[in-house]
Amino acid sequence: MGTIIFSLWFLLPTTLVQGLVNITQLESMFPFLRGISQKSYANVIQGYLPSLVLTCFALLVPPIMLMFSTLEGVISRSTRKKSATVKIIIFFYWNVFFYNLFTGTWWDRITRFTVTGLRDMATLLGNLIPGQAPFFMTYVMTTGWASLAWELMQPLVLLINWFVQIVLMKKEGFGDNYTFPYHTEVPRVLLFALLGFTFCTLAPLILPFLLVYYFFAYFVYRNQILNVYITKYNTNGLYWPIAHNAMIFSLIVMQGVAAIIFGMKDFGTASTFTFILIIFTTLFNVFCRHKFLPLFKNNAAQDLIEMDRHDANSGKIEEILPRLLASYYQFGPCNSSNPDDLLSADYKKSDENPVVVTKPKEQDTR
Repeated sequence: MGTIIFSLWFLLPTTLVQGLVNITQLESMFPFLRGISQKSYANVIQGYLPSLVLTCFALLVPPIMLMFSTLEGVISRSTRKKSATVKIIIFFYWNVFFYNLFTGTWWDRITRFTVTGLRDMATLLGNLIPGQAPFFMTYVMTTGWASLAWELMQPLVLLINWFVQIVLMKKEGFGDNYTFPYHTEVPRVLLFALLGFTFCTLAPLILPFLLVYYFFAYFVYRNQILNVYITKYNTNGLYWPIAHNAMIFSLIVMQGVAAIIFGMKDFGTASTFTFILIIFTTLFNVFCRHKFLPLFKNNAAQDLIEMDRHDANSGKIEEILPRLLASYYQFGPCNSSNPDDLLSADYKKSDENPVVVTKPKEQDTR
């Protein structure tokens, strides 16, 4: 419910963004704004400012969705981030992509277009996507390219780390335990993939901007994961099914838009084959889910045994056990004397009477 309410609230800044893009329509609706489009700074308001506003509002999405995933009651850090990733992907696809398309067309055709049937809706969809290409190109530069520079410099983490170490006089700073934000970066990359698939046939000029982003993103994220962030858990490849579903959805959207465009251009044969291609794409997704998805859900006992043996041989067991309770308890420190605490390392509850088990001491030599 919180996710739905937050998504509905986010429609307000999205509508504002498209209002800034279509500033001439704003002037016709609000007389006190007349003359703004003739100013020297109108290009900045209409070109750069909408993407900047949308980017600033989008910064609120990851922490709020992570909070909603925490309230669901999952106990592990990795599960919370995966749940937040799915929420953010759905949120971005609807609010950033689809709603921007429809509101942009609504501002542009509010007095000149009326939808009376499915054919008019298809025509509307075929006309509105190419018209939004300049906005999304600017969005790729502001959100994509700028985010890579922000990721490399990390000024916010640097300032917080400086405050913790110098002002609060703590030896360990904020950045010492900073893990890779999968719930922030994975949805952003998949959103750009949706933009690339959708606009590659209608506005191919967006492709160079996306290729530059992916080229630099590979080196930036690789460096950050290897040299900057602290790895606190192994993802075990569980983000790949999420990425697979998102890419299949992007392919279906691209093929659906192409079929509509071919129908508008009276290319009946091409439109028919494109609809057949959508069916084959859906069948391919079903095949992958049946063949490969169980590999991500069912961990082989052999792998788990080898991981335990590796931890025992490397001496990590002594380091893992004291931090086990703190890792899986998300609302505060755990009280080991509580009989109801089933995770307590110092308490063992039998079927009849509780028995307190003390920690093992040094070996008795008597």
